[in-house]
Amino acid sequence: MPRLKYYTDSDDEPEIKRITTPSAATISKKPFSHKRSVHAALGGRKVADVLLWRDRNLSGGILAGATVIWFLFDVVEYNLIELLSHISLFAMLFLFIWSWSAQLVDRNPPQIPETIVSEKTFKEVAWAFHSRLAHFVSTLQDIASGKDLRMFLTVIASLWIISVIGSSCNFTTLLYFGFLCVHTLPALYERYQAEVDHLLERGREDLRKFFVKFDSKVLNKIPRGPIKNKKFN
Repeated sequence: MPRLKYYTDSDDEPEIKRITTPSAATISKKPFSHKRSVHAALGGRKVADVLLWRDRNLSGGILAGATVIWFLFDVVEYNLIELLSHISLFAMLFLFIWSWSAQLVDRNPPQIPETIVSEKTFKEVAWAFHSRLAHFVSTLQDIASGKDLRMFLTVIASLWIISVIGSSCNFTTLLYFGFLCVHTLPALYERYQAEVDHLLERGREDLRKFFVKFDSKVLNKIPRGPIKNKKFN
């Protein structure tokens, strides 16, 4: 009779290669690691370069100009017509003196740089504003439809906080504060992206736990009437 051969641990057995799939714990927990870069998310054009301070002189000049405008409107209490009139007046006087002195020393009169009134720059700014506005309106419509109750309640709470902040300060200060956030937060996020992503992940997890408790203790206890089947003749 043929003998059966039993394998022991010491015997040579064919190697079996196991293909293991990464578990959820081994996958990177960075919530934004799969997304585009900050520069690409902002459009990847001149506006993105300004917001991310690629050109420090240009970004700093815009911030300084916005600060001066806020100071004139909020502190000095200029109105818009008076401010535009004074700016035009001083600009015309400056150009007049420059042109007159250029004729005396036999030099070319001043010319307004094309970059200031460039059609391409205005089109890029208008395109970026239109795309952001369209995306904002579309997102607001999706939230208002009530498909995601958590997001809907979060937006309602955020709008209420903004209304409280707006009631405690004037429109110019609120607009300048919004400009500061838009002009500085993208650059700060790009620089400290890992730390911010970690804090956002923790905040999102805490918020998820809060909504789970709120759903189980409040929403699920709301009495609902029985569903009656309608009879059609």
